[in-house]
Amino acid sequence: MPAWSGVRVVRHSDRRRRARRRRVLWGGAEALVTVGVLLVLLVVHQLWWTNREARRGAERQVEALEREWGPKGQEGYGTGGADPASSASGSPTALAAAPGAGGSRAPQRSHTPAVLPRRSQAYAVLVIPRLGLRVPVAEGVSKTDVLNKGYVGHYPGTQQPGQAGNFALAGHRNTHGEPFRYLPRLRRGDAVEVETRTATYAYDVDRILPQTSATDSGVVRPVPRSLVRPSYGYDTPGYYITLTTCTPEFTSRYRMAVWGRLVSMRPR
Repeated sequence: MPAWSGVRVVRHSDRRRRARRRRVLWGGAEALVTVGVLLVLLVVHQLWWTNREARRGAERQVEALEREWGPKGQEGYGTGGADPASSASGSPTALAAAPGAGGSRAPQRSHTPAVLPRRSQAYAVLVIPRLGLRVPVAEGVSKTDVLNKGYVGHYPGTQQPGQAGNFALAGHRNTHGEPFRYLPRLRRGDAVEVETRTATYAYDVDRILPQTSATDSGVVRPVPRSLVRPSYGYDTPGYYITLTTCTPEFTSRYRMAVWGRLVSMRPR
């Protein structure tokens, strides 16, 4: 018997098959690593870069509005005199109770803009001290033109600040500046202010709807009341503000709403 009869013969075709398998496995591993890196970069882009850029843009827009409006207390009304609704000491405008028990109080004189803002135009600043928030308000709720810029959007068809009815706003909770990320931290009595060219409107948080359907249009009606959870909302006309955002965090399945009542108006 030949001496080599017990030795396994490795054919060239076997080596080629093993080499192909190694190449396939190596290529698959490289593909998985590449996909993982791309996913990490996407997360970084969504959670860090979009926030950074949107916040910087929103801050610049607030500064631009303030420069356009000029120093507070320097602009008159009407023919250039002081606003007659404010006292000589500059204290907030006196409030008169609205008709009906439990109605929201209203300022004696409204300073809403004579010309409505154009679509996507930034025209006011929302200030929420508890959240350390100071963000532009723009007309409309377009993601591309408003919300993704880090702005808060005004629902078309709802009232303007200081007007009777419901001044309703929407903002991102996550990514793109996420101005409403900490909206659930608000509590009853917290201050919410809306600054415009002519006046600052002060609202107090009054009620909170923790979760409702994304299609619950009742929360932004002139007299806001949830159509999904009717125990949340109001029965009487008043001067309201509504802040809406997605919930739970990092999802867009549901919405939450924070409602406030107008308590004062300070001429600028």
